[in-house]
Amino acid sequence: MTLTQLQYILAVNKYKHFVTAAEKCFVTQPTLSMQIQKLEEELGLIIFDRTKQPIALTTEGKKIIEQAQKIMYEAEQMKEIISEQKGSLEGVLTIGIIPTLAPYLLPFFITDFIKRYPKIILKIEEVTTANIIEKLKNDELDAGILATPLNQSTLNEDPLFYEPFVAYLGKKHPLKSIKALSEKDLKDVNVYLMQEGHCMRNQTAMLCNEQNNQSNFIYESGSIETLKKMVDINGGMTFLPELSIYDIPKSKIDQVRYFRSPEPVREISILTHRSFTKKRLLEALKKTILERIPSKYQSAKNKKIFPIIK
Repeated sequence: MTLTQLQYILAVNKYKHFVTAAEKCFVTQPTLSMQIQKLEEELGLIIFDRTKQPIALTTEGKKIIEQAQKIMYEAEQMKEIISEQKGSLEGVLTIGIIPTLAPYLLPFFITDFIKRYPKIILKIEEVTTANIIEKLKNDELDAGILATPLNQSTLNEDPLFYEPFVAYLGKKHPLKSIKALSEKDLKDVNVYLMQEGHCMRNQTAMLCNEQNNQSNFIYESGSIETLKKMVDINGGMTFLPELSIYDIPKSKIDQVRYFRSPEPVREISILTHRSFTKKRLLEALKKTILERIPSKYQSAKNKKIFPIIK
């Protein structure tokens, strides 16, 4: 029995297909099948029922997979221990970040992180919340950086910071006369929102709906930048996460309005599977982010966290 054989059976269990599993493991399908067959012969049992489509585990196979997962987890833990003893930080860290955060957070820390940890290969992709959850459960990502709370039983949430929401107003919007908004000021206003599928949509909808008896939204967009342009061209208003206005032209600063305390925020967390092993690599990433973002983001005091779901 080898770790490679365990890796192969875990891949087949994950993808439910021998050819796909072989591709993901970067071996030929005959090689993968032969190694799995050898393992089954050594154990004296059949792990996969190959007569079913998609491929299914046998009763004995389920127990083998559970044990294989534990063994591979411990093997990864051993690598972490060795790396720690050497005093080095190296390896691959695959991160998913939601689209309403990635283009604004990455410029804050990415250059510094690469310079500080040259032996860590950081792979980042923009992924929606639902896809981050799915990819974490399928071991396709090491971690996700996204808005929480999500309350997923198999995933750990580690709050990272609390990003304020601001209002972005058209040049002639009535609310421009108010220097600091309260939620009561949002009664009966029209708001441009993110499209369905973006967690920020639910949060900003709640911010407005708490003061409105019925929805009065008139436009939905797939990106924050489009929301800004809609306001600039057509007037009206939208809500933006504060990181998205750090590069706003000085000529448009007067269109931004902050909220009175407690200011509405979204909680941004690092999400990992409970079997996650690359803790030291992730701590290095977390440390770098916290050193670079505004210090006011790091406390939930005098802030109102808007949940993802009502």
